[in-house]
Amino acid sequence: MVTTTVHTLDTAPEASKPLLEKSIKAFGRLPSLHGVMATSPGLLEGYQHLHRLAIEGTAFDPEERTVVWMTVNVANACHYCVPAHTGIAKMEKIDTDIVNALRDETPLPAKLEALRTFTLAVRETHGRPGADAIAAFEAAGYGERAMLDVILIIAQKVMSNFTNSIFETPTDAAFAPFAWAPKAVAAE
Repeated sequence: MVTTTVHTLDTAPEASKPLLEKSIKAFGRLPSLHGVMATSPGLLEGYQHLHRLAIEGTAFDPEERTVVWMTVNVANACHYCVPAHTGIAKMEKIDTDIVNALRDETPLPAKLEALRTFTLAVRETHGRPGADAIAAFEAAGYGERAMLDVILIIAQKVMSNFTNSIFETPTDAAFAPFAWAPKAVAAE
């Protein structure tokens, strides 16, 4: 772990202050992740931009977007993003059974399972999912747009998951009730 500052508006570099103000306006508070990212204004701005695009620029509905977000969060064992996206899913009224299946890595309804499986294939193969994975994804009703939208969300999650892993970002109080540990850690 690397010790870092979770910046506030008072401590952040000047270039990050307007970005943190944007976060506060969007979330009603300053997420710890944004406070950590503020040390690098470019990272914070890039993350905010990709987050907006994940919501507004993909063809996924909130449930599908949650599947991609949570699949990557769980695969990357992100102690911060799994609880955060659990809370976001609850705010978006995503079915609790879907959220629990994502957190617990248990089966989802067929089309959502195909989305999770393809997302994992893209992540695990570094963008080389193979013909069978692509065919299965297409058979579930997804096309090229969805493949590209998965890549966009994976890029966003790399920024947050890796930041949280290196700096052990403290989980925000709002998401503490949704604490999570990877299966290997939870079994110990």
